[in-house]
Amino acid sequence: MRPTVEIAIPVYDEEMALEGSVRRLHSFCAEQLPYSFRIVIADNASEDGTATIGARLAAELDAVAYLRLSEKGRGRALRRVWSRSDAAVLAYMDVDLSTGLEALLPLVAPLISGHSDLAIGTRLARGSRVVRGPRREVISRTYNRLLHLALRSRFSDAQCGFKAGRAQAIKALLPHIEDQAWFFDTELLVLAERSGLRVHEVPVDWVDDLDSRVDIVHTALDDLRGIARLLRGGRRASELQGLAACPTPRPRPNQLGDRRSATRRA
Repeated sequence: MRPTVEIAIPVYDEEMALEGSVRRLHSFCAEQLPYSFRIVIADNASEDGTATIGARLAAELDAVAYLRLSEKGRGRALRRVWSRSDAAVLAYMDVDLSTGLEALLPLVAPLISGHSDLAIGTRLARGSRVVRGPRREVISRTYNRLLHLALRSRFSDAQCGFKAGRAQAIKALLPHIEDQAWFFDTELLVLAERSGLRVHEVPVDWVDDLDSRVDIVHTALDDLRGIARLLRGGRRASELQGLAACPTPRPRPNQLGDRRSATRRA
């Protein structure tokens, strides 16, 4: 059945975290999300046991799918999942579930109601509660300040791995996004703002993943190159006009959650 919300989880060599995180997310959505949902494990060419675990979870759990990619890249994974999805709202989150799941409904509800076109979790707004080291805090704030100065962006947190958008808006933006890796998020948001789409921000609780294998220096250099490319391509905003006129998606009830609620009532 066509879901209202589809959540992509990009993974690379995550055999230790994958099963627990997917089961936790699946249980939360079934119990707490009032819309029908699908969880897609997007495997970025993992070399450990991720593929076996992902395929087993997809076979065992309702509303879980597994997709194997032959190349790495978070942006590449999201592009593949989102471009082929039939859901009304497309979302993604990091496999470590560093962002509190209580923010999921506030993230997707404004998209379903028609209030917004994209929604992002932010760790840098009033109301957010964040646990992370001073180095990452400084890097995050510096990066987002650079975006504000160089690209005149208005969103507060480009890098939080907790985002969603109306399918029509995201699919219209995808052909214009060049990055296939970590800068994908930033490029998506910048192009959304240039097109006049409405970006909603949700303060989140966030706990740093101490096992994160992100190469901060390499990622920062890629981000700087991406910013320079967007500066050169600033006039492309004219190509993106008209994306703001997206029809409001029609929500479908979370039938799995409804069945469990009926069971409890019985």
